Amino acid sequence: MTAIAVLGNGRVGGNLATALTRAGHEVTVADRTPGAAADAARTARIVINATPGAGSLDRLAALREELRDKILVDVSNATVDGPDGLPADLIYPGSSLAEQLQEALPETHVVKTLNTMLFPVMTAPATLPQPPTAFLSGEDPQAKQTVRELLTDLGWHKEWITDLGGIQTARATEAAILFVPHVIRSSGFAPFAISIAR
Repeated sequence: MTAIAVLGNGRVGGNLATALTRAGHEVTVADRTPGAAADAARTARIVINATPGAGSLDRLAALREELRDKILVDVSNATVDGPDGLPADLIYPGSSLAEQLQEALPETHVVKTLNTMLFPVMTAPATLPQPPTAFLSGEDPQAKQTVRELLTDLGWHKEWITDLGGIQTARATEAAILFVPHVIRSSGFAPFAISIAR
């Protein structure tokens, strides 16, 4: 059992919190009330960023002390939304939210994952007719191994998880969010994920 704090109580955060609790972890969900995120992060070993990506950097940079030596699992994408509310562009072109977080939180082990799929797939990957891929980006091998184990608790087979390398590789997976509005307009709001076929 691992103490996990989920920052964000929307569809993504709620879905992850429910699944991780079901897997036997001790999960705290922090809403937007003052001090809730700091309290949750302080007592956790792993913190999951499921806050809206556009405001994640400011929110998490304010938690520098609470996040010291912790693993920060970043599942958010920082985008500018179009008129229909769907992602239209990246907030950090030439970089990524994960890189910005790692720079702002140098004593935190940032690992990017689960950001290349609609949220239901994060906790039920086997429901898709073909295997999806979960990518890992981060500087610390031990932190990535811990996150890999967390993913297996969520139903991810080890062969479905691909370690891309350092935190800079998050640029590629975050850019994949630009597929999302087009896929939704084409096929509707049905669960899907990026998958590497080998």
